[in-house]
Formats: sequence, C-alpha cells, structure tokens
Amino acid sequence: MLQSISIQNFALINQLEIDFSDGFSVITGETGSGKSILLGALSLVLGQRSEGNVLKDKEKKCIIECSFSIEKYNLQEFFEKNELDYEKEAIVRREILPSGKTRAFVNDTPVNLKTLRELGVCLVDIHSQNQNLVLGSFEYQVGIVDTYAQNAALLAKYQLSFKKYQDLRKDLKHQQEIAAKEKADLDYFQFQLEQLNEANFVQGEQKEMEEELETLNHAEEIKSGLYQAYGYLSEGESSVISQIKEARSAISKIQGVFTEADSYFERLDSSLIELQDLSQELDRNNELVEFDNGRIDFLNQRLDTIYSLQQKHRVDSVEELIQIREDLEEKVGKIESSDELIEDLKEQLAGQKVKLQKAADNLSNSRKKAIPKIEKTIVSQLVLLGIPNANFKVQITNNEEFQQLGADKVTFLFSANKNGSLEEVQRVASGGELSRLMLSIKYLISSSTALPSIVFDEIDTGVSGEIADKMGAMMNQMAENIQVISITHLPQIAGKGKYHYKVYKADDEHETYSNIVLLDKQKRIEELAKMLSGTDLTKAALENAKVLLNS
Repeated sequence: MLQSISIQNFALINQLEIDFSDGFSVITGETGSGKSILLGALSLVLGQRSEGNVLKDKEKKCIIECSFSIEKYNLQEFFEKNELDYEKEAIVRREILPSGKTRAFVNDTPVNLKTLRELGVCLVDIHSQNQNLVLGSFEYQVGIVDTYAQNAALLAKYQLSFKKYQDLRKDLKHQQEIAAKEKADLDYFQFQLEQLNEANFVQGEQKEMEEELETLNHAEEIKSGLYQAYGYLSEGESSVISQIKEARSAISKIQGVFTEADSYFERLDSSLIELQDLSQELDRNNELVEFDNGRIDFLNQRLDTIYSLQQKHRVDSVEELIQIREDLEEKVGKIESSDELIEDLKEQLAGQKVKLQKAADNLSNSRKKAIPKIEKTIVSQLVLLGIPNANFKVQITNNEEFQQLGADKVTFLFSANKNGSLEEVQRVASGGELSRLMLSIKYLISSSTALPSIVFDEIDTGVSGEIADKMGAMMNQMAENIQVISITHLPQIAGKGKYHYKVYKADDEHETYSNIVLLDKQKRIEELAKMLSGTDLTKAALENAKVLLNS
C-alpha cells in the first residue's frame, strides 16, 4: 500500500508531501492543475525512465520519495535476491540530477532501473488511458486469467520446465552444428594424428639426437684430438704424467729438511691422480667414438621427420608435437563419440518434453476451470456499467509450440450488441466500452491475494451519470481488498471516495506551482458542488453534493 509521497523540484512542484490511506481515495482537480505531474512522479519512483528536463529549478536536483507498506506482499525473497534490507515499510527514492543523470534507492541501497521496475510492478498498478490498448495483447489476457485462477505456482513450475526444455534444445542444436562441422574435418584430423603416431615421438629425443649427430659428423676430428691429448699425458718418458712423477720423486727427497715439501708432495700426488684418471677417460672415449654412416643416415632421417612436422604445425620442439598429438587424439575421440552425445541429448529432450507437456496441461486445465467464472463476473459487471447486451468470452486454444506462458493461446472476445458476433476486444470495443471492460477486469482480480495498489487515471473517460455512479461503487467495492486511488473528473466517482484529495495550481509573486491537499467534509462538499455546477456554488449544487457524498 502506498503510504506517502514526497516530491521536491519536479515540474511545477516546489515541495509536496502527502499521506495516503487504505480503501478508496479520489484525486480531483481542474485540467492542467498538475494531476498528471503527480502521476508522473509516482511513475518515476516505480522505475519509468525520465524523459526531458523535469527540474523546476535547473540548478537543483529532483527528489521523489514514496513509502510503501509491503508486509502482505511476500517480497522477502525479492529483497534477499537483490541484496536489499527487508522491512515491513519500504522507502523508495528516485533522484534526478541537473546533469540529467538519475539515481534510485530502496531503503537507502542503490538499485538499477531494472530492479526498480521489478519492485514497482509488485507495489502499484497504474492504469492510464493508454493501458486500455494493452487489453488486446496476449500476454495481458493470459495474465488476467492466471491472476484470477491463482496460477502463480503452476506457471512457475511450467516456466522452470520450459527453460530446461529450451536449454536442451539449444544444446542439441549447438552439438549438431559442431558435429556437422567437425565431421567434415575428421579425415584431416585423422591424417594428422596418424602422421604423429607413426613418428612415435619421445620427450627429449631431439636434443639427444642432434648432439649425437654432431659427434658422428666430426668423429675423425674428435678421435684425433682425444688420441693426441692422451699421448701428451701418458706416452713416452716426456709425457706430462711421467714429468709429474719425476717432480713428485724430487720433492719426496727433501721432505725431511724442508717444511713446505709435504704440501707440495700432496698437491703433486693429487694432480697425478687427476691426470691419470683424465688420461684413462680420454682413452676410453677415443675407443667409443666411431664413424658410422648407417647411424648418421638414421639420425638425419629421424631429425628430418621432426623438423618437417615442426614446420607443418608451426612449433619448435618435440614436446609441442606430443601435445598436438594428444589434442588431436582428444578431438578425434570427441568427434567419433558425438553421435552418442547427440542421441543422449535427444533422449533427454524427449523426456523433458513429456514433463513440460504435463506442466502445460496442468496450467491449461486450471485456466479452463476458471474461465466460466471469469466470463460470468465480467458480463455481470458490464451489464451494471450500462452495456445490457454485453457478451464476453475467453477463448482458449492450443498453440503449435510451447511458449513462455504455456501451450495455450488466450483471446478475449467481446460484443456490446444483442446477437452481435463476438470479435477480439481491440477490434470492436469503443473507448468507453474499453474503459468499462478494463474496470470490470480490475474488479475481477481485485480479490486476489498480494495484488499491488491500483491507480486509475481517468478510467471514467467516455461515461457519465448513472454509469459513472456505478463505476464509483465498483471501485469502492474493490477497495475492500486493495488500495484504490482514482484520478477523476466525475463527481459521481469523487463522491464515493473514502478520502478526497484536490490538486490545484496557484501563483505567488515569483512563480506558478502545483500542490495537493486532503479535503475535509465541508471542502469535499464544495469541491463536488463545483464539479457539478461550475465555479458558482449554488444552493442546489451544494445540496446535490451532500447527497452524492452521503450516498
């Protein structure tokens, strides 16, 4: 329920604060007094986009703040989902800066417009004259049936099943497209994999073979170098090892008479051991190195294979070729198993379709069960509202495909004339008939639980007299279940309100501004009298106003 609205620096409003109560409230005022401004401010709080420059003072920001009692609306889950503080009273604020940028807050937490609109739908239903046009839309019509039938749980279950069904269809189509593309490449992938498998690469082999080939290509040079080095160290009386032996022998003779001799002897002995070990290693390696044309040919062929595949795959190492081989094995395996995956998805889709059909049937059956009561209620209300030959039917047929709102096609059919043929409402109903039909629909669903407050913006357009009186009575009856606020020009409706607000335009020495005030009983009588007879408050007009108010 809307509890209050505060407006600063918006259009013709400097500052305005007004409280609202439950039940039926009416708002009146002369044309151009600012009723649409008040409604526009409320729309902004509910998430409508700001159009144009609405600032009264272009140097200051506009602030619109509304307080709502939300205890009965079951909005705890919405607040948790959007990380908002939940309280029984929600404060919603919209700010418009001089730069044109806007900000929105719920309980002082910043929110985006999408979140604000989602919350706004749960709080207030603003029925403007333009909304009569949406009466012909499928979404609106099926929404009315579901609201009356209280299908929220069935619809949520269906939509969850529908989402799973759509996701599976999307996955299947995507997998089929991938399979078709990859199967065209399968022969090429298999050819590449076969080449790499035949090569049978081993990590680290490239470096080892390159080093071995380098050795074999210089075998004679290496053997010559090793042989000469070995000769210098070990062969003949003048070899290095022989000379060191002689030097060690000479030092041994002075060990008893020269203190440094022991150290020299140890160093010479160590050097001798190291050189003897080196000499033996040179000799062994000399014997191991052999010139082998067959081995050289093998290594050249193997390395040519490696280099060729590296160039083909644009890599620099055997390790990268091994990774490519593993990737190709995985890719080929995936392609070869794609048929199994596709068949599995088809089975899942078929199973989900059965579940979806069941959910759709449950939803459809609930709708069909509610339709007779909907038709009877709306026809009876239309008769009360001055369409004695009204005929209204809800046609429900099966769609060829599942849709977001079910497998049904819902169409509202209407005729205002006796024995007239039923046609879609938007094709045959006049403006006044649409207004009365829309009011009848709002009346129909007003007893449903957790509905938002309803604001009627001149829904009485095109009617007067007794019909207007009955419209007012209907709105008053709706207000027994939900908060109803009606902006009206008709005294018959204004007199039915539990609370009566007047919007007026005034001037001071600086500017023109709009304001709103809650009327007491005497002011209500005077306002109703003006609505009946004009500016001059005649005794007859005042008496008629009292009668309207007392009725």
